[in-house]
Order: sequence, then C-alpha cells, then structure tokens
Amino acid sequence: MNSLLPVSTALCLPAADIKALVQGRIIAAMPRMFIRPGQKFALYPVDALTIPIPIDKYYCSSFLPVAQNIDTNPKIQAYAQCELSQIIDDNQSLEKLSQLTIWRQEALDKILHHQKHIFVSYLRVYKLSQPYEISLKAESNKLGKFIGLPKPLTVSNTHPVLPDQIFATRKRQLEKLEPATHPELEQLLDVLSPIAMKNSAAKQFQDNIHLFLGWRNRKQQKDFDSDLVWIHKIAEVGNSSDGNEFERLSRKSFIKLGFSCSNINSKANLDPEKLGGAGGVDFYCEYPYPVVGECKATKSEKVPSSTPGQLIQLGKNHLQEKYDSCVKIILAGGELTKDALLTVQNNHMNVITPETLEKLVELQSNYQGCVNLLELKQCLQQEPFGLADDKVNSYIRKIEQDIKLRSHLVELVKYYLQNSNLDSTGVEALHGAYFGSQPPRQLNIKEMHEILIELSSSLTGYLGRTKGADWKSDKFYFLRDLPT
Repeated sequence: MNSLLPVSTALCLPAADIKALVQGRIIAAMPRMFIRPGQKFALYPVDALTIPIPIDKYYCSSFLPVAQNIDTNPKIQAYAQCELSQIIDDNQSLEKLSQLTIWRQEALDKILHHQKHIFVSYLRVYKLSQPYEISLKAESNKLGKFIGLPKPLTVSNTHPVLPDQIFATRKRQLEKLEPATHPELEQLLDVLSPIAMKNSAAKQFQDNIHLFLGWRNRKQQKDFDSDLVWIHKIAEVGNSSDGNEFERLSRKSFIKLGFSCSNINSKANLDPEKLGGAGGVDFYCEYPYPVVGECKATKSEKVPSSTPGQLIQLGKNHLQEKYDSCVKIILAGGELTKDALLTVQNNHMNVITPETLEKLVELQSNYQGCVNLLELKQCLQQEPFGLADDKVNSYIRKIEQDIKLRSHLVELVKYYLQNSNLDSTGVEALHGAYFGSQPPRQLNIKEMHEILIELSSSLTGYLGRTKGADWKSDKFYFLRDLPT
C-alpha cells in the first residue's frame, strides 16, 4: 500500500555504492554503526571510499566501469528502509560477501582489519519522484554516518528499485551467504563491462544478463536504458533542418536494432561518429543483410526526386555490384513530390518517417531482441514499395501482439501455480487453463510448449523449466513478470 512519510536524515555512502543500490546491483550497505531494522533514511552520495585505496582495488571488475564514471554532485535520488543488519567479523564470510556484492575481498579484508568488524545493512531502496538537490557537500569523515537534512523529504514507497519477490530472494541469498546461482554469467559480466561502455550490442547482452540474474527488472531496464534519451529525439530531429544529427541518430537506430557494418570505407559505413559527408551514403549495414539508405531531415519542404536519385548514384558508386542486393530505405520527415514517389516505387525503395523509426527502435529498447531482423527484411522486401509506414507499423503491431501473448502466458503460469499451491506444472495443465483465461489468441498445445521453452531460456528467464523425458512431461515455474 502506498504511503507518504517524512525523512529527515540521510546515510552518507560512497557515490558508487549508491549507484549500485539504485540500479539494483546490490541490496547491502556498509555503515559505520548498527542500523535498526525499519529505520528509513535518504541516501547521500559522498566522493570517497570507506578506506583510502585505489578504486580498482575496492570494486570488482564488472562494476568498475560504472564506479569510474560517477556524477559526484550532491544529489539525493533515493531513500531506503533497513530490513536487516548483521555484524561480520571473519574472513571466510567476507569471501562469500564479496562474491554477492560489488566489493573486492581484499577491500573487505582491509576494512575488517581497520575496524575489527563490518556492519552490513540490507536496504530496501525506493527512488524519489524527483532528485533532491543539496547545497552543502558532506565531508569524507561523515562517510557511513547519518547527517540531518536541511528540511525533511516527503517520500513514498511507490517506486521500489526491486519488486518484492526479487528483493526477498536476494535478501535470503545474502543473509545465508549462499553462493552465486550463476557464477559463470557473473564472470562473463567481468569481460562484457568494459566493452559495453562503447558497444551497444555488448550493452544489450549485459542488460539481458542483469535481468536474468535479478539485478534489475524489466521496468528498470526501461528506466536505465540511456539510449532512450536519443531515441525520443528521432522524430523531432527528423522533422527539423538538422540533417547531420538526423543521419547520426539514424545510424545509432540501426545499430540498436542489431545491424552492424565492418566496412572501413568512410563513404559507406554505420559509425555514428564517422558520417559519410558530402558524396557518401548516409548509412550502410552489412549484417545480417545489406541495407543502404538516405536520410532527409525536413522541416516544411517536400522531399524532391533528387533524394532517391542520390541514393541510387552514391550507392552504386561506393557499393558497386553490392548495391542491387541491398534493402533500400529513405528516412524522410516530409511529404514526397510526385516525381520522388514515382522514383522510389520504381526502384523498390522504402520510405519510412522518423516517427515510425522512433517507434520501432523504442520497442527494441523496451523489449531487447523483440525485433527479428529477418522478419523485418521480409516486411521491407514485400510490396508495396514507396511509402512504407503502413507495412512497418503492421510489423510493429505484430511484435506488440507477440509480447502481449507471452506476457499473458507468464501471468498464466504465475497465477495457476499460486492458486494450485504448486511449485511447477506441465504444459497440458497450462493448456487447459489457457482457454478459460481470456487469451489474446488461440494456441494449440505444441505452439504453447514452444513459447514456454522460449520464455524459459537462460537469457530470457521469465519462466524456469525442469526438463522431462519428453516435451509433454516438461515442468514450468514462474521467475519474473513480463510487463506490457
């Protein structure tokens, strides 16, 4: 039940620790004193560590890229309620604590040596509706301690960082110092983290692993996907006169959708920071299939026939015999002239508006991997050519319907098990319950099983599966929601 309450104190913690708490990466903090369960307080970022050692000796390698890029401005973004406090005073426990958090064991060993014991508080963290700016900066000697706020904050429990089920699981795991459930995935994160800072495909993979491990939920992924900042500018820029920025956003869009290009030719590539300039095609993708395109940001004027003509000429100049096999796209904000429309139709080009591109890329951002590029290819290669918004929007609606169906199946498993007081169940029982659940569309039992397998794959992780002797004896159980 949502409630409003005043918070008048703040716990000073390292800024990177608070970032990890707000992201759901950890649920624990190391205060200087024992915090009683039930106590509520704001989280105040301090530009310091618990002990003065190099940052790469303090944080594990998978979290280090985040810790090295922290905004240390004094700004409160969340408050917390202490759920449990413990005292740790042995090195064996520190080894397990390190495996379940962001702190290196050598850092914990030094803290223990210095303080003789470590207080560990389990925090249920809630995001504020708006960041709270602070004029005074806390000194490093306040680290791990409480300070009074200039005026009380009115907060609510409307926006928990982690849902109840995920937090309870993480709390139990930390309380009992259980080993990591998937240590091999966490090791993979160590490799991915530095790459993900510069590579969007690696970042998508990293986010999927975070979701599977329970460090984030689907709603968090939407909140923390920084790409949404530029994605929400695609339509605005495409309907302006800023051609260079529209070309840059278009290239980023195709990378976000999963396209790539190894071509080093500056006149035909996909690098958002190396635009083709005069005489180059606006974007070129190689994988999983060749796509070539022209961008035309227009504020009010019509798109002339020279725009598709330029795509033909420059495409053939730079791609030569590869041009004919390319899917051809024009991204244009304005209305086409009659001659331009005739040219694109006769040359099997697809004209897509910035609004439709933004919608497609935003969908991919919200549901990673939902856009099947081979299905998109079929969509773009089928008639009619010319104005392609209708057929692309039809494909978007198909994706949305597929997501709705899968969300319905996840909810079906969840509530069937709750009502039946079971840990898992088979496809035949679920198929029987499906017909009485007002489903989005009818499914035969084999189709349902295939989708359940998809939802229980290791990098999807909405459901779990216990494999049976054959497909009908497989058992499925609920892991996390798939919101639509």
